[in-house]
Amino acid sequence: MIRFNNVSKRYENGHDALKHININLDKGEMAFLTGHSGAGKSTLLKLITLVERSTRGEVWVNDVNLNKVSNRKIPFVRRNIGMIFQDHRLLFDRTVFDNVALPLIIAGHPHREIGRRVRAALDKVGLLSKEKLEPIMLSGGEQQRVGIARAVVNKPPILLADEPTGNLDPELSAEIMGLFQQFNQVGVSLLVASHDLGLIARMRYRTITLKAGSLVSDGGSI
Repeated sequence: MIRFNNVSKRYENGHDALKHININLDKGEMAFLTGHSGAGKSTLLKLITLVERSTRGEVWVNDVNLNKVSNRKIPFVRRNIGMIFQDHRLLFDRTVFDNVALPLIIAGHPHREIGRRVRAALDKVGLLSKEKLEPIMLSGGEQQRVGIARAVVNKPPILLADEPTGNLDPELSAEIMGLFQQFNQVGVSLLVASHDLGLIARMRYRTITLKAGSLVSDGGSI
């Protein structure tokens, strides 16, 4: 599903963000990616979504070698990946419904199907009654759930989350993780980047740990 073969990433300023990374995330697996600030977590996620490209080694996603994907084909790779951010990245001049619908509109789905899928995604995250509101009217936890609904509305087989609970209190963080577990139970693969070691320990999933761009451990719960 996701495979890194001896992957390194060096930026133009000479900074080695990742060094010789070898990891494999199987279909239907859920894992955490952790490490100190600047350890390379966000860079690793950016390589999976082709926001960045590796300097050395190979990144494979859904049996596709990303090294060989042309810039023109990047949107087609991204359609199979849902991305969830710490800061939500919602459009505050559009309704909750319109925010969630955006990936489907870009992909060219019919209007009737968009309505059905958006409402199903909002129902899954408990926000169906708030589809006509603007995001500014929602709490931080609700805004994050809108971001999750947008990430899953296209039914991607892979979900990536970059510090999805960084701005939430422990109770809301647990709710978000519960949603991730529900998606995982129906076969979605998840890779969740987080520095919240307490939360990761409670979840008891495989934990991949980076330090200064290097893989220092990859195994069971921390």
